[in-house]
Amino acid sequence: MAFTSLKHYLDAEWLRYAYECTRKDGAVGVDGQTGQEYAAGLEPNLQSLLDRLKSGRYRAPPVRRHYIGKSDGGKRALGIPSFEDKVAQRAIVMLLEPIYEQDFRDCSFGFRSGRNAHQALQVIHRGILGQRARWVLEVDVRTGEVRTGTPPGQDPTD
Repeated sequence: MAFTSLKHYLDAEWLRYAYECTRKDGAVGVDGQTGQEYAAGLEPNLQSLLDRLKSGRYRAPPVRRHYIGKSDGGKRALGIPSFEDKVAQRAIVMLLEPIYEQDFRDCSFGFRSGRNAHQALQVIHRGILGQRARWVLEVDVRTGEVRTGTPPGQDPTD
């Protein structure tokens, strides 16, 4: 089934729920607006957002870039969207997730509701032990670095 538009599913109630599901205490975006400030004019803000989303006039503002230190001494970039963009993103995720969730494979864990990296590692661990793997290969796509190792408790010479 192909979708040409899903905007008719967006309404004031939908956006209000998306707002309620959005963290209010997160870092502010480039506009500096907090969740509390957005809430001060909540109904007009949500109506304006809804009108722009449905008409195709909504443009996400630039994200604020912030760098945090990594354990290896490097820096990791974070993108911090504006509060209103967080609400818009939440509304769209709530709309698309049930549609596309059924298409994901069971072995897919990234950015899926109810799944996390710890569960992915458990699946990998069970797979390595169940397949009696002798080698584990780790590839860093960014640097091209390749590391090999053996699963815990296994002799690499077997």
